[in-house]
Amino acid sequence: MRILGIDPGLNTTGYGIIEDGTFKLVEAGIIKTRANTPIQDRINKIFDEISVLIEEHKPGVLVLEKIYSHYKHPTTAILMAHARAMACLVCGKFDVKLVNYPSTRIKKAITGNGHASKEQVQRMVQGILKLKVPPEPVDVSDALAMAMSYCYIENGPRVG
Repeated sequence: MRILGIDPGLNTTGYGIIEDGTFKLVEAGIIKTRANTPIQDRINKIFDEISVLIEEHKPGVLVLEKIYSHYKHPTTAILMAHARAMACLVCGKFDVKLVNYPSTRIKKAITGNGHASKEQVQRMVQGILKLKVPPEPVDVSDALAMAMSYCYIENGPRVG
């Protein structure tokens, strides 16, 4: 089964697709939108590009980080929620299982530390997937970590 991790953002949405059980990287990248574009066009682009990923790679599950809002930056959470909603909507359209984990659970599954830094997560993703360089930008490594965490949390560790 293929697992799609999405790190949603209105400017940059990271994605990563892996094979369950083998931790084989299928595809990873970002969906970019421009700040000067109307919001309806930006969220439509995110919806369309996630739809293409699902149609092409047929993942069995899509993993998102549970929504979190810091009291100092509520606008950031609201803007991110627009992109997150598109990922949820695509799951409904294509009947893909949607899973949400808190960020601390994802980090603990990947690094053993629920409060690991982005750089620690990035290095662990690189090592587990046997990549020559860390996935960049961090939106991609975070999305891959989400997909990989599903394997660890739902199936237990079995790196192949």
